[in-house]
Amino acid sequence: MTDYYGILGVARDATPEEIKRAYRKLAVQYHPDKNPGNNEAAEKFKEIGAAYEVLSDPQKRQMVDLGGDPLAPGGGAGPTPQGFGFGGLGDIMDAFFGGAAGGSRGPQPRVRPGKDALIRIELGLADAAFGTTRDIPIDSAVRCDTCGGAGAAPGTSTATCSTCGGRGEIQTVQRTFIGQVMTARPCHVCSATGIVIPQPCATCGGDGRVRARRTLSVKVPAGVSDGMRIRLAGEGEVGPGGGPAGDLYVEVREREHPVFSREDSDLHCEIDIPMTTAILGGTIPLKTLDGEEDIEIKPGTQSGSVVTLRGRGVPRLRSDGRGNLHVHISVTTPTKLDGDQEELVRQFAQARGAKDRAIVIGQDEPSAGGGLFSRLRGRAR
Repeated sequence: MTDYYGILGVARDATPEEIKRAYRKLAVQYHPDKNPGNNEAAEKFKEIGAAYEVLSDPQKRQMVDLGGDPLAPGGGAGPTPQGFGFGGLGDIMDAFFGGAAGGSRGPQPRVRPGKDALIRIELGLADAAFGTTRDIPIDSAVRCDTCGGAGAAPGTSTATCSTCGGRGEIQTVQRTFIGQVMTARPCHVCSATGIVIPQPCATCGGDGRVRARRTLSVKVPAGVSDGMRIRLAGEGEVGPGGGPAGDLYVEVREREHPVFSREDSDLHCEIDIPMTTAILGGTIPLKTLDGEEDIEIKPGTQSGSVVTLRGRGVPRLRSDGRGNLHVHISVTTPTKLDGDQEELVRQFAQARGAKDRAIVIGQDEPSAGGGLFSRLRGRAR
């Protein structure tokens, strides 16, 4: 039979108070929170809990004194030792003292920091690239000017809550099987702050803040992109009781541009050129972010070619330099020709002769150098 008295180290005629003191001392000593990773201490803690469960219950203790074991299988026991105990060391202290060392947890602060706020602005590509300044209307909580955030009417002040005595909580004592247990609940009169406002401010109703609409000038740096956030410290919501304001985050939404697509700091666009320009070469005007520029098309330009204008992309955020503008070339083939135009094309084709015959990549070997796959095989050898 398990020696429950020996586990707690008390005599068989120990009083309930002596049993409780012994359990309290051993439970704190062997609690898993104070002995992390110590399996022996964990087992000892379970034994202590089981012993206290038995000896603190008059009926179970009487069974032990008569030679029985209430926790043995079939012994009429209730919870197993594994099911007994407290969730943490703080719970043990709460059970015996009503809180850490029997003291109050203290009132909650009436003045608390405010929350962060988020707004979104929509920018065009040019504003995102080169930066801009926007005046943005904001509807948020601000400090009450009437009471200065104190919450009390001008000329008056706050007072200590008479219900909880300034503690912010109301304590009650109950008798349980382990003795007197002190519990605490938040004071509903002062909302757990320990302070009441006898004469609240007529403007804010005692909250210390009011909602107001204001205009904020936001400077957007050059190089921002879609989804980026700009942090403005202290421009968010003012906290309860006129507490310090949180931060304001301005999220950038970049509108889709009709010509340019963006990839980090690089820009891409596509232009269609006539077949004749692709053959003979020439210049094509293009409106970039910096103004109109001429794009040089070299003779014999193929569809899918890319002309890169360096330094004509988006400035790099918080860095020197800019990205590039990549102009993708697409050659347009005419679909309708009049008789004279068709005759000219035929004459051109005859003049080109075999040079313009179709080539099936990998099958035809039109030159001594071989086709594409032939050249690749040659390199592999």
